[in-house]
This record gives sequence, C-alpha cells and structure tokens, in this order.
Amino acid sequence: MPDQLTRLGLTGGIGSGKSTVANMFTALGAVVIDADAISRSLTTTHGAAIEAIKQQFGEAMISADGSLNRNRMRDLVFTDSDVKNRLESIIHPLIKLEIQRQDQTAVLLGAKLIVYDIPLLVETTHWRPVLDQVLVVDCLEQTQIERVMARNTLKQEDVKKIIANQASRKMRHGAADIVIFNDSITVEQLREQVTQVVQHLQHPFDERKKL
Repeated sequence: MPDQLTRLGLTGGIGSGKSTVANMFTALGAVVIDADAISRSLTTTHGAAIEAIKQQFGEAMISADGSLNRNRMRDLVFTDSDVKNRLESIIHPLIKLEIQRQDQTAVLLGAKLIVYDIPLLVETTHWRPVLDQVLVVDCLEQTQIERVMARNTLKQEDVKKIIANQASRKMRHGAADIVIFNDSITVEQLREQVTQVVQHLQHPFDERKKL
C-alpha cells in the first residue's frame, strides 16, 4: 500500500467492469467509497432523497414500498433532458456529503489508499481537484452492450441509450492518468493489472501509464 495517503478516482462506462475492479481494490486493502451504493441508499425506502424527489417529480416516481421507481425515472430521463439535471440537483449534494463523511472516517482509521468509485467522475468537475490520480476501466462499446444485456436483460437499444447518456470513451481517456483495458482478458489478468496499479501508486507518476 502507499506510504502516504493516496486518493484514487475510479470510473468507467456501464459494463466496463468497474465494480469488479473496485472489489479487487478492496481485497488489496484499499478503502472504496462507492458513489452508486450511496445513491441507492438515498433513494431506497425512507432514503434521504425520497421526499425531495416526490415533491419535484410527483408520487408516480415513488414505488409502493416508498423507494424510487427506477424504471419510471430512467424512462423519464431518456425522454426529457431536463429531468436528469433536476434529479442530480437533489441527489448529488447528498452524495457529496456522504463521500466526504466516509473519507474523513477512513483517514481517521489510517487508510493509505482511498478509492473514489464514481461513475460520473468525468461528467462532473467537482472531484478531480481532490484526487491524486484517476483510473479509467475501459472496454469496447460492443462489449459493454453484451455484458449489460447478459446481466440486466435489457434490450440493446436501452443499453445504447444509457451509454449515450454517459461520457464518451474519448472523454474518459482524456481524463485518465491510468487506463485498464478490460476486454478479452481473464479475471486473473485483470487482477494482476489492479495489483500493478497499487504498486505504481507507491511512487510518483512521471507520465501517464496505460496498463
């Protein structure tokens, strides 16, 4: 692990394998702060964002159990570009506060590597100044489509819509200090690359590296 505290941003498009990489970092002793998990907790039954979402979008966006109706919200986001901004204006400040809280807790507990697992890291400008490095998990778009269809039983056109609403591969590459190309490799090969990242973080980066 790094001798001094390092904050690493982790991002990647849907189906890239980012969550698998995050789990590997955890296994190697890093503290992983999962923005998606925080977002889900905010929009579950009695979640901190539910009342504001109800007021902004109406009861129809709330399921019978009191959680966010994700399918309806996703459909609304796809049909109305303003909805995404309105939803993010509710959720993002709450996510930011929780990430800061988890970071402070990790520091107090002596963490040496804190991984910020943030899907929208490239799309937003807030997090980059607090990070030492940004790692992008990358793969071909067709691979993304196949993986997401296999795990979520979504239609191809739905997956393409999700990809279109995320940063492009070019944008993510432009923001990356490190790129892991997770396509046509084994889990062991992926784990080896993640291990190499941890080893590299023990020393200053003189230039961008593609592993």
